[in-house]
Amino acid sequence: MENFSGKTAVISGATRGIGGAITHNFLEAGARVIGLYAGNTEAAALFMEEHSRFAPQLELVQCDVASESQVASLFAMIEEKYESIAILVNNAGIRRDAVLALMTTSQWQQVIDTNLTGTYLMAKQAVLLMMKNKYGRIINITSPVAHMGFPGQANYAASKAGQIALTKTLAKEVAKKKITVNCVSPGFIATDFINTLDQELLLEYKKMVPMKRFGTAQEVADAVLFLASSRATYITGTVLDVNGGL
Repeated sequence: MENFSGKTAVISGATRGIGGAITHNFLEAGARVIGLYAGNTEAAALFMEEHSRFAPQLELVQCDVASESQVASLFAMIEEKYESIAILVNNAGIRRDAVLALMTTSQWQQVIDTNLTGTYLMAKQAVLLMMKNKYGRIINITSPVAHMGFPGQANYAASKAGQIALTKTLAKEVAKKKITVNCVSPGFIATDFINTLDQELLLEYKKMVPMKRFGTAQEVADAVLFLASSRATYITGTVLDVNGGL
């Protein structure tokens, strides 16, 4: 494992599921982590308790990534306290499933605001800090739904496809500044995020995976850590699938 000591990482959706595994990986690798959570204070407190041995490295901050004012305040604090960051992981995401004909405007907008606009707001602020040091790693967590499409997830699929397009565009804009921008696209991962789905549907999804199992949050976190490392210097504007061959 590469030593990330001296590097500051900002991770959204940092206290549960895939985000929790990503945060843990960076802490184990020596990074200083600013972990964001939207509103589940109980999960944040539990995560901090479970990672108490990393207390000097870990700071948890409540922040709605869909709020421009909250994101601006967050990065103003980061700039004052840490001057710059080396790594941004846009992991925060929500689902509000419904077939399109019955989907409310609110269900559509909530998902777009958090998953896509949140990625834009966070990346914009991060790039401004990263350019100071002419170095940075931005990793956006997307989904195979972006190109496969699943019934009832038009809003989610659109947000994730938008993340990929944003990633490829931003990668070209900042390449000369030695900032890489990539996506990690997890398939079906055994977290609370998919455990809310109907059990029969989950069995059908498992049959779709050539490896015949769901992935783990750790497997996704390891891919993120690689893209943030010095071994991924020449990788940018791409999507790394972690999906068991889906």
